Amino acid sequence: MYKRQEVGLGYLHLGESTPTLSGGEAQRLKLVTHLSHKQDDTLFVFDEPTIGLHPLDVKVLVQVMQKLLDQGATIITITHDLNMIVNADNILDLGPRGGKNGGKVVAAGQTQDLINHPVSLTTEYLANYWRQFKK
Repeated sequence: MYKRQEVGLGYLHLGESTPTLSGGEAQRLKLVTHLSHKQDDTLFVFDEPTIGLHPLDVKVLVQVMQKLLDQGATIITITHDLNMIVNADNILDLGPRGGKNGGKVVAAGQTQDLINHPVSLTTEYLANYWRQFKK
C-alpha cells in the first residue's frame, strides 16, 4: 500500500475527520488507493488540481501523477498552473479568449515543441516561464 507520506499527507492521522481536509488533500488521499495498482486502461481527469496548493504540494502532485502514468494511466488535466503545464507530455491550448470568443484549438502538440516554437499567447508565456525556470 502506498504511504501517505509519499503523497505529502504524512501529517494526517488515521481517524481524522475528512471534512477538515482541503480539496487538494482530499484529492491526493483518493489517489493513494490507485497508486498501489496497475492503471492500464484507466483515465484520470483533473480540473484545476493545484488550486489552493502550496508550490511544494504542486511538486508532490506532479510526482504522484507521474507514478500513475508509469503504471499505465492516461491523465487529462485542465489547468492554468505553469508548473503543471511544463510537466505535461502534450498541450491542447483552447482560446483565443474565454466564453463565446474561445473554445477553438489555438495550439496543440508536445510540450517541448510548443516551448521551442510558441504559436499562441499561452505558449509564448509558457516559453518565457520555461526560460526563467531553467536558469
